[in-house]
Amino acid sequence: MTDIPQTMQPGVGDVLATAKASPARRGVGLLALAGLGVVLIYSALTRSPDLGWQIALAAIGLGFIAIAELMRRSTASALELTDDALRDADGRVIVRMDEIERIEQGAFAVKPSNGFLLKTNRRVPRGWRLGLWWSLGRRIGVGGMTPANETKLIAEMIRAKLAERDAA
Repeated sequence: MTDIPQTMQPGVGDVLATAKASPARRGVGLLALAGLGVVLIYSALTRSPDLGWQIALAAIGLGFIAIAELMRRSTASALELTDDALRDADGRVIVRMDEIERIEQGAFAVKPSNGFLLKTNRRVPRGWRLGLWWSLGRRIGVGGMTPANETKLIAEMIRAKLAERDAA
């Protein structure tokens, strides 16, 4: 009898589906934010009427560059769906399956682009991974820079798990 390594055996940690930021969306988003920051700093240095405006434009420009860096780091990660939870690829559990009350994907749901909204049965810790997910109160938004087919697959798998749980 051969021993199968623990990581190869089916179980709790198996990743059922993954969603990563689309390279095109990621590139456009980063270029737009960093580009705006550079333009604002350039304007502060060359066309600003007085010192107050120079400081304000430069500070806002640096803010946009900082947000672009935050987005770059955030979108380098991915979302993973396992049997037990939806988690970040870095290991942070976003929500456990038993905490999900319902899922909303409709056109009028307040959700990220190409994504879905999860409603939980209890408050979840606040969190935000720019371009991938956010959580606030009892709501978790998933999507943003992720391709629609990847997030739709995760949403359908969660919907199936909820239906299976409710049937039992």
